[in-house]
Formats: sequence, C-alpha cells, structure tokens
Amino acid sequence: MVEVVLFHHVQGLTDGVLAFADRLRQGGHTVHTPDLFDGQRPATIEEGIALVDAIGGAELDKRVEVALAGLPADLVYGGFSFGGATAQELGQTRPGTRGLLLYESFVSLTAEWTFGPWPDGLPAQIHGMAEDPFFAGEGDLEAARHLVATVGPELAELYVYPGDKHLFTDSSLPSYDPEATALVLHRSREFLARLP
Repeated sequence: MVEVVLFHHVQGLTDGVLAFADRLRQGGHTVHTPDLFDGQRPATIEEGIALVDAIGGAELDKRVEVALAGLPADLVYGGFSFGGATAQELGQTRPGTRGLLLYESFVSLTAEWTFGPWPDGLPAQIHGMAEDPFFAGEGDLEAARHLVATVGPELAELYVYPGDKHLFTDSSLPSYDPEATALVLHRSREFLARLP
C-alpha cells in the first residue's frame, strides 16, 4: 500500500475530485487531498485560472508546503491539470518520490519553465483525452510522448482516451466521462499496486 497526495484542478477541491480519491482508496491506499484554494470552487476553468493568478505562485507554494508537512518522503504525487503540474514539480524535485499519477497534464522536459531533468527510475502514469484543447492542444500530450520515448514505456505509461473533454474524471462537472474515468481508475490502481 502506498501514500498518495492528490492535487485538485483549477475548479478547486470538488466533490468529483474527492470521489476520485475515494475510489483510489479502494485499493487500500492512503490518499491525501489538500485544498489549495481554502474551500473556493470556481464555476469555470477561466474563473479558476483567475483565482490561481489572484492567489499567486508564492502563496500557493506555501500552501503546498503546509499540506506536505509531517508526511513521509516516499509519496506518490498525483493531480489533475493544474494540480498535475504541482504533482510533477514535486516528483521531479523531491527525493524519495515513489511515482507520479498525472491527469490531463504534463510539463515538457524541454520547456523554458521545465522542472529539470527526469529523475532516474521515477515511474509515471499520464492520462488525457486525444482532443482535449488543454492537454493535447497546448502541447502536454506531445511532451508526454517525448517522455515515454526518452525513458521508455516501462517507466512512463501514457494513456490517451478518445474525446475532447478537459477534467473528464471529475464526476461533479459536465465534462465527466464515466467510462473513461473507470478505465483511468483501473489503470491508476494497477500502477499503485506495482510500485515497490
């Protein structure tokens, strides 16, 4: 069993994010769901982006540190979209990380604001829709494919689902795709079960 920290997307710690975490816990894992927005749940992605800008990166970093205080080093970090970038940064920069679960997000290893090189032996699983305007349209999908080509499919798994929805794993949003989410959860639990 592993310990996971799962970061929400720009619409906050929604009931859908909490439900997803509960379904990960069915594998016997401990899943933490920090609320970086202090209870705020923006109604749209655009309002969520505006909230992120209003809070500011420095304050969000402090909130992440508070959320991680007292937790062990050997964590799995996961996150949805905006939260996936947070998880990826932690996974690439914190020693002891056991793995990454990245949903609808991947920051290029060659981007100007990259988090640095990929740590040796760090396993990751990345999920997103093929025509998602954020994941596919903004380069995350291409960057994830580059990671797989660089470190190999044994270490980095990429799963692409048909469709154009963003935040499709959130059962509390109109973008929810239950069939795709069931597959994401199945693959995520398999990933966690395989970790040493």
